[in-house]
Amino acid sequence: MNTYLFIKTIHILSSVILVGTGFGSAFYLFFAHRSRNLEAIAVVTRLVVRADWWLTTPTIILQPLSGMALMYLAGWTFDARWIQTSVILYVLAGLCWLPVVWIQIQLRNLSTNALTSGKPLSVKYWKLAKYWEMLGYPAFLAMLIIYFLMTNKPQ
Repeated sequence: MNTYLFIKTIHILSSVILVGTGFGSAFYLFFAHRSRNLEAIAVVTRLVVRADWWLTTPTIILQPLSGMALMYLAGWTFDARWIQTSVILYVLAGLCWLPVVWIQIQLRNLSTNALTSGKPLSVKYWKLAKYWEMLGYPAFLAMLIIYFLMTNKPQ
């Protein structure tokens, strides 16, 4: 396998891990919230934080590095509109993700404290959960558009 194909494989696999982890985390926490089951919420928030640190964070770093390497090896430049749009959308998704990381840690801590104290989830928890959900929609949409641009490279 040549260098370009090796880096392309890493780029594709890391993008799948990035988006798959984000969508999977969102799916499980979205439905855990709808269940209102405190034990389920506490477990899922703990695992969502763990998934972000173990899977999402490394791929967020790997994506632009492998993307720039592919650009260099293929001879593409930042003049290509699809690359410019992808970078802008990636930054937008990242700007949504940064507060989400902090929110997820707060959700984990609040749900764990509620579970250990035997109290219901606080109003603060549900307010943060709403922000978490609202930030996820534009980030996920941005990543879907990036997939389209990455696979089609429209002129």
